[in-house]
Amino acid sequence: MAVVREFTLPDLGEGLTGAEIVRWLVQVGDVVAVDQPVVEVETAKAMVDVPCPYGGVVTARYGEEGAEVPVGAPLITVAVPGGSDDGSGPPVTGSAVDGGSGNVLVGYGTAAPTARRRRVQPSPGPLRETTAAAPGGPLRGAPAVAPGEPSHKTAAAPGGPVPETVVCPTGPLPVISPLVRRLAREHDVDLRRLKGSGPEGLILRADVERAVAATAPASVAPAPGTPAPVAPAPAATAPAPTAPAPTAPAPTATAPTAPAPEGERVPLRGVRGAVADKLARSRREIPDASCWVDADATELLAARTAMNAAGGPKVSVLALLARICTAALARFPELNATVDMGSREIIRLPGVHLGFAAQTDRGLVVPVVRDAQKRTLEGLSEEIARLTEAARTGTLAPAQLTGGTFTLNNYGVFGVDGSTPIINHPEAAMLGVGRISPKPWVHQGELAVRQVVQLSFTFDHRVCDGGTAGGFLRYVADCVEQPMVLLRRL
Repeated sequence: MAVVREFTLPDLGEGLTGAEIVRWLVQVGDVVAVDQPVVEVETAKAMVDVPCPYGGVVTARYGEEGAEVPVGAPLITVAVPGGSDDGSGPPVTGSAVDGGSGNVLVGYGTAAPTARRRRVQPSPGPLRETTAAAPGGPLRGAPAVAPGEPSHKTAAAPGGPVPETVVCPTGPLPVISPLVRRLAREHDVDLRRLKGSGPEGLILRADVERAVAATAPASVAPAPGTPAPVAPAPAATAPAPTAPAPTAPAPTATAPTAPAPEGERVPLRGVRGAVADKLARSRREIPDASCWVDADATELLAARTAMNAAGGPKVSVLALLARICTAALARFPELNATVDMGSREIIRLPGVHLGFAAQTDRGLVVPVVRDAQKRTLEGLSEEIARLTEAARTGTLAPAQLTGGTFTLNNYGVFGVDGSTPIINHPEAAMLGVGRISPKPWVHQGELAVRQVVQLSFTFDHRVCDGGTAGGFLRYVADCVEQPMVLLRRL
């Protein structure tokens, strides 16, 4: 006999509430081992292979490729051999269960399994866990439910029957999805008064949505004890036949519903959705301002050529600009900051975690170089190259895409001269760099052809005034024009 275990999408960290299924790595009927990756998902941060902590036979999969799955929703069910409820039964060939998961994902750990703690089932009647038939047979591992109670596979859609309201006892709530908790908070839904339709009384998103839909008419319903309004009784003298009925709307009161606009619809999800949310939030919350300047980058390019000709690891232009940024932030630390409006404080940060924009097939991502101020020029160049390659192959971890304090955006690679960057929320500033191209320039009192670049700087006006922003940008331009200026800070 085998016990059917349901594996749900774990919390992947960094505040993520869901993921998109990119590719299934197993089929129904496959034998999987402990910690074997079973599905590749795309979060708002990166691509992640999700390992299953159970070993056995896959009896079901939930969700097609391209589907959005919230944290806590089922991914697969596995028939675990040996009759052990915690997956630690005797090992079998090809699906050994060694008593613990070796991979670390938030939501399950690496130690040997402990006694499982049951959630309190709000509905009457004891819980029982059934067993599955031989691998490949029909799935019979769903938890028992009370008569008439919807299971998590047949939960009514939003707007359907109102969920039964109960009062849960004190203790842990039967809800594991951060998305469900957030939805409940946004709509003032008391989760302790909901009866979950998921396994063992688990409260699902559909339960909260039905509760919200059920309370929506309450805002216009009469107060308790107030009689409902009724149509006026006919008067002793009937109204003229041409008079409209009191409750009949005028023919022009309801305008025809406008048809939905035609065209291709592209879902805002994954990386594209995360970028949309972050940029929209930046525009809503940050009072940004921009300034820009043209700079002669001829000497900077000459210095790079000389460095690379001397041997050793190659130095990129982006690494040179990154080194200039860390030196400028040392002079103007108020720009390496974030704003906490809850406490009405500006938080100046001790380390420079430098993000740089990288365009990939999956969209724009911003890898972060940790403690960039401590790295040498060669170290910056190597780390930028490593993170860029990981971004292009989709192997960046979520932690490598978060926690930045300042962003460098080299949009010159697209062949454009200037831009007004949108600040990468919750940072306070971003430096934009256009293309470096030959242009006429007055050099040493004479007109000459020089390599010119436009630098644009966008900053949060709450953290500083224009004098600080202008000073920062002018120092950056001076370092671009005269790289020897950097020696004063090294």
